Amino acid sequence: MFRVFPYLLLPALTLLCALQGCSRQTGQDIATQISNGKPDEFFQTSVDRMATLAMHDNLQSLYVLMNKLYLRNPAQLKRSGFVDAATAEQQVRLAIEQQHPLPQLGGRKDLAALSYAMSPEFLGDRVGAFIYAIGSMLVTAHGNRLTFYMTDNLNPTFINNAARNIEKATWLLSQRQDAQGEPLLFSNAISEEGSNLSFATEFGKIVARLDLVTQMLDERYRRMGLNYAQSLLFLNFLPVQ
Repeated sequence: MFRVFPYLLLPALTLLCALQGCSRQTGQDIATQISNGKPDEFFQTSVDRMATLAMHDNLQSLYVLMNKLYLRNPAQLKRSGFVDAATAEQQVRLAIEQQHPLPQLGGRKDLAALSYAMSPEFLGDRVGAFIYAIGSMLVTAHGNRLTFYMTDNLNPTFINNAARNIEKATWLLSQRQDAQGEPLLFSNAISEEGSNLSFATEFGKIVARLDLVTQMLDERYRRMGLNYAQSLLFLNFLPVQ
């Protein structure tokens, strides 16, 4: 693996900037941005970088929701077997990010885990199972990766489907009830005392990020198709190296 040294790029960047008439950024500014970046960012397109940041932010939103759900559903924390919410949350985070099964779900993940976690038959920690199911679904939709590079192939259809599944999961969270007519999980609340729609808001952020990534992927592949069509129109041969 080669290393990129910003101080070697500075002269070339300065010359390129001068030739192109740069007015807003100098070669020094660009070199500074490069030096502040992580080495693996050199192997990411702008879409790859955005998808990576969106995945990180979406998982963080899920963890915020998990904490809020434990606060509203303390009985679920007792079912987890852990002494505090922080420990329970850490176990779910590790299971999602390391792609390990959650024991209480019997090896199920993504959609199968979501259906089971929101069914009356499930008797375990429903908060942890619900968040794990959504997190594993997001990872599956992104090709079982959390970080993306030029060599990765993200499918916009799967990511769009994940966004629609999140919308359905939000509906399930608000509508599913047990035999006594109580919500399987308490989340949003609207009453005379006030409203708490923070759960729907956080889920909305996840959906918005997924939709934006989908649009950017669609545009990237559309441009690839247009470039190919243009090469045929103008009888240009395609580069082979």
